[in-house]
Amino acid sequence: MSVRLNEAQNASVGAACGSIEVLCLQPLNYAKNMVQQGQPLTLNPSKLYRGVGANVINMGSCTMIQFAAGGSLKKLFGKGDKLSASEQMISGMGAGTLSALVGSPLELLMIQQQLKGNNTLQALKSIATPSLFFRGFVGAAIREALWTCGYLSIPPIVRGYLMEKYPDQFSTSNKARVPAALLGGLFACYLTHPFDTIKTCMQGDIERKKFGNMIQTARILYHEGGIPAFYRGATFRYGRMAVAVFIIDSLKEAISPLMYPNAFR
Repeated sequence: MSVRLNEAQNASVGAACGSIEVLCLQPLNYAKNMVQQGQPLTLNPSKLYRGVGANVINMGSCTMIQFAAGGSLKKLFGKGDKLSASEQMISGMGAGTLSALVGSPLELLMIQQQLKGNNTLQALKSIATPSLFFRGFVGAAIREALWTCGYLSIPPIVRGYLMEKYPDQFSTSNKARVPAALLGGLFACYLTHPFDTIKTCMQGDIERKKFGNMIQTARILYHEGGIPAFYRGATFRYGRMAVAVFIIDSLKEAISPLMYPNAFR
């Protein structure tokens, strides 16, 4: 998200970045979801890419919302590109929370497809009731707030710090991009993963055979495996997040001037 672009421009850049990231990393998302729910893994591409359409729409629209809302929130501080670390983080968290309104139902749709192999229409019919459509929303909102902070706010903060404190080793933004992506992904993954695990288990069990509301689901997971139960699939998720942070952080700087060159002259 850039203060040089308006909301619509930030949104279109975000949609492009999010869609490309999903197409590259969908298998890691599938593996994470299956491990969280105790399901077997597979290398079958037709299963690895189940629900990819819903996930492309999910990430494209969520990243679009996050870029647009984050850009707007940054402008509210009235400092241009010179925001403090706390202002960067507040902007990211606010944008992420808002995006969960769209992302949570789309993830529910994807997870149902991954588990049951239904087509999009069949999966949509199975969740199209008020009691199911926003199942897992609170977990998704908390996760998205911290994830958006991790990929939109942490990398610029880390890059700026490294370039200021260690100019010899990190003389350019590109040299600082990898450690910034690793730290952003680490922050986004391990702070948010317990909420993501609860959300995934709830969305996989729409019949409520095992998992009820958020608190009941957390109690069941803790009873099954203590704190480690909340971190099932974290390795796959961190792998995806670190690469995703790098991809999105690189793409937004590369794509923005290409799509809207007049804004960067």
